[in-house]
Amino acid sequence: MGKGQLRRVSEVFDCWFESGSMPYAQQHYPFENCKEFENGFPADFIAEGIDQTRGWFYTLLVLSTALFGKPPFKNLIANGLVLASNGQKMSKRKKSYPDPMETVHKYGADALRLYLINSPVVRAASLKFKEEGVRDILKDVFLHWFNAYRLAKEENSPFLYNQSKMDVSENYMDRWITFTQSLIKFVKGEMAAYRLYTVVPRLVKFVDQLTNWYVRMSRRRLKGDSGLADCKAAIETLFSPLWKQTACGKELLQGCYNLAALFSQGHQW
Repeated sequence: MGKGQLRRVSEVFDCWFESGSMPYAQQHYPFENCKEFENGFPADFIAEGIDQTRGWFYTLLVLSTALFGKPPFKNLIANGLVLASNGQKMSKRKKSYPDPMETVHKYGADALRLYLINSPVVRAASLKFKEEGVRDILKDVFLHWFNAYRLAKEENSPFLYNQSKMDVSENYMDRWITFTQSLIKFVKGEMAAYRLYTVVPRLVKFVDQLTNWYVRMSRRRLKGDSGLADCKAAIETLFSPLWKQTACGKELLQGCYNLAALFSQGHQW
């Protein structure tokens, strides 16, 4: 190859120090944009794969500690690695994973997002990706949610949802299912603390309680068998948690949120 003896230049840094300089380099700090940098430093959070422990995470901390005596971020979200279903690294050559866009078109972005956030990946562990898992999220969560939504829509038309005008129901099932305030408080608290892995199980559990218990026990009321006033109370009670749940978790349930939002802003069915 080459002639003579090759020597490493001692001044060359690990290339990851370039990435570790990102908070300052992107603002050309300290030569300009000093105020913008100081207002945004340290960052609220950063997110990357667990394999960046010795790369980006390390160099960010080293440089920030040397320059400012503190870390450059307040929170760190480290995700695990998404592997093929056989536990090996995903390979384009071996075609060991389904096409991501085909998965989205087949099951929807919400189902894929919820599958990943409800997996070991958000706890910095590895996930053996299985298309069947995305399908199960669609079947066990989103179809149940949509069936409850469709029931309210088909059985009662027109319906105008207005939370400020809802009457307080005396029905025990109505009062039981409207515990969504505690769910909203929990979701907001956990998301603010960046504990994404605790949120989805609670949302999924609530969908199960709403669709498999409230709807099942209230079906006759929802059809109007017990009178118009009781039917109205049941419909309002059913739609209220559907809306509140998707509103508080709209980053996870974007499609459901967009659908429910149509009828929370003065729209009629």
